[in-house]
Amino acid sequence: MFNLKVINCIIFYLITNLITGQIKDDALFFIPEDQVKKFHTISDLEDLKKGDLIKIYQDRVREIVTVMPFLSLANEPNVRLSDIGIKEDSNHLKILKKNTEVTQEALLTIEESIEELVPYADTEKIIWAILYYEDVIKKMRIGFKGNL
Repeated sequence: MFNLKVINCIIFYLITNLITGQIKDDALFFIPEDQVKKFHTISDLEDLKKGDLIKIYQDRVREIVTVMPFLSLANEPNVRLSDIGIKEDSNHLKILKKNTEVTQEALLTIEESIEELVPYADTEKIIWAILYYEDVIKKMRIGFKGNL
């Protein structure tokens, strides 16, 4: 009997933490994992194979697609709705969660399209696109007041 109570308490604790953690995550616009960690120079990119370039290309597209819709609200990761004065009610959380789900689905399609089609591009054009995307990302991160 004692073991059953302990097990039930542990299960309840875990479920509560999962639910609380999920609600907390649903209130974020985006997380650090959505951002690229490194920027490149032309010479960095010229030393890479086309497959590696395509992966870098995909990562940049991922950040732009994830962050840009909320650029007027947040340009840094881990910003919560409440951090910018938006009530974290069920409606706002539902909207943000739906956006995250739809964005993830769209990114799967975009990544598949990139994998299938971009290999046909000239390597120089892939490098140019990566550098262009990185410039866009840098500008997104600088934000409205020009602070990194």
